[in-house]
Amino acid sequence: MRTEFMAGNVRVGVRATHLAVLMLGLASGLAALPAMAANCPRPDALGTSRTLVIDAKEHPLIGSMQYRETLPLNDGEVVLTFDDGPLPKYSYQILEILAAQCVKATFFLVGNQAKANPEGVRKLRDAGHTVATHTQSHPYAMSRLSMDRAKAEIDGGIASVTAALGEGAVISPFFRIPGLSRNDGIEQYAREKGLQVWSTDFLADDWRSVSSKRVHDLAMQRLAAKGKGILLLHDIQPRTVAALPKILQDLKAGGYRIVHVVPATPDNPATPTDPQQWREYPTSELVATSRWPKVPGFAFAQHELLPAPLLTDSYWNDARLLDRPQARGRGVPMPRPAPWPREVLLASIEPDSALPVPATSVFEVEEGVRVAMLGVNAARPVERRVAAVEEKPEPAAKRPGKRGAAVAGARGRRVAAAPQAKPGRAAAKRTGPDKSNVRRINRHNQQAASI
Repeated sequence: MRTEFMAGNVRVGVRATHLAVLMLGLASGLAALPAMAANCPRPDALGTSRTLVIDAKEHPLIGSMQYRETLPLNDGEVVLTFDDGPLPKYSYQILEILAAQCVKATFFLVGNQAKANPEGVRKLRDAGHTVATHTQSHPYAMSRLSMDRAKAEIDGGIASVTAALGEGAVISPFFRIPGLSRNDGIEQYAREKGLQVWSTDFLADDWRSVSSKRVHDLAMQRLAAKGKGILLLHDIQPRTVAALPKILQDLKAGGYRIVHVVPATPDNPATPTDPQQWREYPTSELVATSRWPKVPGFAFAQHELLPAPLLTDSYWNDARLLDRPQARGRGVPMPRPAPWPREVLLASIEPDSALPVPATSVFEVEEGVRVAMLGVNAARPVERRVAAVEEKPEPAAKRPGKRGAAVAGARGRRVAAAPQAKPGRAAAKRTGPDKSNVRRINRHNQQAASI
């Protein structure tokens, strides 16, 4: 089949199969456009880029400001959230601003506010926003409350918002702790009830006494630093109402996209995601552990405990401890008998296993050589001392007078020879050997000869 149509003054022919493919591609492209294209009356509006369906039980804690996981958003995607409403004076203005830009958000409502303004709760639902809960009375230090009081706040907020929506209404299982004042008990109770605790990724500080310009600047600066994430605002603050139009305008100018989050239901399954997308800092593929296989879980058939051993089964020298009475303590008493027999093996000493006796010849030394060596070593130092004494020069005798015998007269002539010492007992003592040295030499010689 061939279809012809006019393009200007030229007749163009296109086969029917090619035309069908072209139309199918055009239809798929239109379906991929933001949801606001079909429903939003303003073509220049920011709109809602896509709807993210999540299972609250699979990811019970989200928000990178406090938790390891956050929503699986792409770069440039933003989720708008509002706390503490509904308050008609300001909440209705927030709804009008969002409707003008075809933007969908998530509202965490306080139970007392919902009870006082049930119409405001229904306005949120009818506008297509996600209705969540924020406790009954918004305690600022919820982490310090008793668990009974904290549970009552959570349950009361859910009951009040559900009653405001009307009979048969079902609210989302999304829950935010007032002031983000978390603790383990609150999170565990929320998990047991199937709730998903929302923190946030960045703030605009609109609950503080700041200007609307400051709220706008903080929101955009922190979004630029993050690149994507959950923005926490308050729909009961006049500064938020004043700052929101400029925030939405700059989001569109910056190329950001709004994502609407809804809970999964049997008729609306969760959007397929990868576990890495839920992490603020996903594991890089360059890290080897990201590619390792997961450790499987094991089911143990038996859970019997082995008997505890005695102290003597661990130490070899604690036999004396058994004779002492055991001190009474808070621990579990240990069994007296050892759970297994203990055998001590000692090394046997037998004649066959002894080392061989060395031969007598190993210790034999010739007698003559031994005596000669000992004699030489013993006499050598004494002989050296005797020779040193014998070779010692005698001191020159002093001559009477002022000058010594080495100088004769004022002309400085050298004396030819030293004067002779006077004969006598002192001279003999100086020139002869020392008797004590002689006695020592004789004693050493006798010892050497005896050896």
